[in-house]
Amino acid sequence: MEKVEAIVHGPGLMGGLSGLLKNLFGLLMSRVELAAVELAEVRNHLIELLTLFACAVLAAWFTIAFGTATIVAAAWEAMGWKILLIMFLVFAVLTAALVLKGLSLLKQGKLAFPATMNELKNDRDMLL
Repeated sequence: MEKVEAIVHGPGLMGGLSGLLKNLFGLLMSRVELAAVELAEVRNHLIELLTLFACAVLAAWFTIAFGTATIVAAAWEAMGWKILLIMFLVFAVLTAALVLKGLSLLKQGKLAFPATMNELKNDRDMLL
């Protein structure tokens, strides 16, 4: 008996287009998933930044309140003005520390999408 060899043809144009579309869809989905993960990170950093900002605003108001009270109390001869001055300095230092922490978060670029942007750049470079 003779062996009969089957001729296997390639997937053809439609099969190739179908495979290309599947790959493009997979690429798009992986990029969307990456963007979603980074968006969650950015959301957490944004919440942290807003919390720091709210604390800084609160501390600034205390600084103004105790600063004003210190000026008023400075006219008094009693011991009261010294404690107000100490409170004024404590809240002034707290305000400065919170503002510096918020600025450092902004400078670190934690509100960006570095991995997503890098992958999109790589995709663009590969397609062109």
